[in-house]
Amino acid sequence: MTATEAAPSSATGEVSGAEIRLEDVTKVYPGQKAPAVDGISLTIPAGEIAMFVGPSGCGKTTTLKMINRLIEPSSGTIVIGDQDVRKRGVDELRRTIGYVIQGGSLFPHMTVAKNIAIVPKLLGWDDDRIVKRVDELLDLVSLDPSRYRDRYPRELSGGQQQRVGVARGLAADPPVILMDEPFGAVDPITRQRLQDELLSIQRELRKTIVCVTHDIDEAIKMGDRILILQEQAHIAQYDTPDVILGSPANEFVADFVGAGSSLKQLSLARISEVELRSATTARIGERTAEVAQRAQANGDLAVVVLDDRDRPRGWPWLRQLKGETIVEPTEDLVNLDSRATLNDALDTMLSNGHGGAVVTGDRDAYLGVVDFVAVTDHMRDMQARANQSAAEAGSETGGTRIARSDDEIDHGTDLAGTDG
Repeated sequence: MTATEAAPSSATGEVSGAEIRLEDVTKVYPGQKAPAVDGISLTIPAGEIAMFVGPSGCGKTTTLKMINRLIEPSSGTIVIGDQDVRKRGVDELRRTIGYVIQGGSLFPHMTVAKNIAIVPKLLGWDDDRIVKRVDELLDLVSLDPSRYRDRYPRELSGGQQQRVGVARGLAADPPVILMDEPFGAVDPITRQRLQDELLSIQRELRKTIVCVTHDIDEAIKMGDRILILQEQAHIAQYDTPDVILGSPANEFVADFVGAGSSLKQLSLARISEVELRSATTARIGERTAEVAQRAQANGDLAVVVLDDRDRPRGWPWLRQLKGETIVEPTEDLVNLDSRATLNDALDTMLSNGHGGAVVTGDRDAYLGVVDFVAVTDHMRDMQARANQSAAEAGSETGGTRIARSDDEIDHGTDLAGTDG
């Protein structure tokens, strides 16, 4: 597959993004002998997520910022859709490109609603349209508009601020979103949730997203394509995650991806590929006795509590149900989007004590529960396919690759079997 061929997207919504094309783009800073970016050329298909990764100083952030002209290219051409970005006014261009950076970068003196409304106001939208758009976007990023629209950034957690930052980037419905280390300043659990949320949003909106990250695992999870850069933004490899993991273009890519690439391929497997089981559900306000009776008949020791929009709000054990009616649980339930990886699923299962994880789809609607049995069965199937591929490759290379793959896969089986 070449760098300009489109990879099939897993998203289900209609494409609203635009193709981005870089042609021999170079950036030379005054006083420096070597260019920071030296003649980079690539195409990002409309509606895909492209992850830029590479060592510090390789030019990935410089390349990103040249797309919206926060940094002016020294030479070359950048085209979004069918328009050369250098032939458009800078202000006009930036109002049609969403931009999300680490920490959300919210204006502290403005409410959440006003932060999100900045670009629509600059574009001259009327007040009613802006209010509707703000509430729509808060709902999209899983923040209740009635609770959060009038809060200030200081009243939000880091993860909530980042959600508002994403909402602001989407405010004017731009075809392209640029993200510079968007989840780098949050804890690992929040980071996973934000990644899953972005995948859920992308499944619905299908923007063209360009994201800089230092984390190859995040790139593998999030990207339809991964761009691995060497110094001066020379392209080491630009392809789909499975191709990069299975066929590194050179020694630099192999070293950057790291040892255990077969094990890393587990990050390519999504919960959507695994059969979910049904769990007993309950609605807030439903009679507790009836819920408990239904759960016992199903052989369940816990129930998934849903709100009036089918969003999971808790997963209490039957012994925790008190009072005549079901109330909204107070614990912080960790849901997984159906596009989350099997690695995410295992992490969540190990931490919640249920031996499973609640899975959601569009707008956080409940889909079912993924459990250890389903995940480990799927991983065994993956192992069998990997063994077969390794055997075929080894027959051509004298067996060297077989030994490495078997070691990696055996290690992955040990992990998969933990508490399985």
